[in-house]
Amino acid sequence: MATALGLDFGTTNTVLAQAGEGADTASISFTSPAGSSDTMRTALSFIKDPHLGASALQVEAGQAAIAAFIANPGECRYLQSIKTFAASALFQGTFVHARRFQFEDLMEVFLKRLQAYAGDNWPDAARRIVTGRPVHFAGANPDSNLAMRRYSEALGRLGFPELHYVYEPVAAAFYFARNLKHDATVLVADFGGGTSDFSLIRFETVAGRMRVTPLGQSGAGIAGDQFDARIIEHLVAPEIGKGSQFMSFGKKLDVPDSYYRNFSRWNQLSIFKTTKEFASLKALVRQAVEPDKLELFIDLIEHDEGYLLHQAVSSAKMALSSQDEAGFRFAPLGPAGEKPVRRSDFEAWISGDLARITEALDEVLDKTQTRAADVDRIFLTGGTSFVPAVRRIFTERFEASRIESGGELISIAHGLALIGERDDIAQWTVPVDG
Repeated sequence: MATALGLDFGTTNTVLAQAGEGADTASISFTSPAGSSDTMRTALSFIKDPHLGASALQVEAGQAAIAAFIANPGECRYLQSIKTFAASALFQGTFVHARRFQFEDLMEVFLKRLQAYAGDNWPDAARRIVTGRPVHFAGANPDSNLAMRRYSEALGRLGFPELHYVYEPVAAAFYFARNLKHDATVLVADFGGGTSDFSLIRFETVAGRMRVTPLGQSGAGIAGDQFDARIIEHLVAPEIGKGSQFMSFGKKLDVPDSYYRNFSRWNQLSIFKTTKEFASLKALVRQAVEPDKLELFIDLIEHDEGYLLHQAVSSAKMALSSQDEAGFRFAPLGPAGEKPVRRSDFEAWISGDLARITEALDEVLDKTQTRAADVDRIFLTGGTSFVPAVRRIFTERFEASRIESGGELISIAHGLALIGERDDIAQWTVPVDG
């Protein structure tokens, strides 16, 4: 009987898995009001429920949260990509319908909804939960120790006797390596929504048992969400006032860029709506040189258009993975929301981000003194690995025949589950303050 549960608490999606016989694994399936699935969008929605009392909230997670948000505009508070707040000391909580939620509260609520959706599929017999963590958390000045303390507080509320943490690319490496036929030095590149992580590992079989030597890790707090932010920065922000000005004591001053940093991080829009900064933006309209643009900005925030924006950006980005040009369509902008996007422009917008990803890759090779020719297998996982400019980082360094991809949504959770069943789990784990 499986004793461990692997948890990939992702920026975009969350997956839980258990090990079966041998190297087999299985995802935990969930049945919510939105249907059945073995992956869950990392999202929450909160609606006041008059049948449960004045202070009670009806909470949904994943696809059900999205459905509730769409069905109840103006009444539903929607939060997505909550993992991006884990390592931020600046995030001290948010108010949801007059109730304050800290990060660990949000994580606990999300996981308990998944437990409820799992029903009889929830592994009550599991005594340990093995959770993935990025090498470097996303965000400005991320505090990884703070993030891990928050993780431990939230996970401790679920009642598991043992909590373990493993670097996400290490878990993905273990999942891929279960099919290795020969000893190999493996590089795993895991591209999530918020981070790009690299892990170099040596896999060897000794006396019929896999022996693993971690050689090094590196990472950058950049991935798919940052690429989305670049599209928003160049296509949307100018239409809602970025680069415009306002009058103050007879002088023209620039509208602060800080407003648009919040907007480009679409997953933070629901948080931005409750801040003093948003109140100051609304007050600025009276002094704006182009007030219509700022009024459009305010309307997008007040009408919770973040999800629709995310869909429009993701659609354009995905299309650019296979096309030289794609259409960006975001109806709330009106005529300004219909624009073509060329792949060459997109790659120029993300050039600085690609450079940081490249630096992180070079770092793990340099600090382990590993030549590209000495890496036997390269496994790419995560949706951002499909971006052609990202893939070129690897094809320019490694032989194409060594590069593989697959298991974009499940590799981490299933690798964590397999590690959780090992009696040498200590050699794989990262301490909370690690």
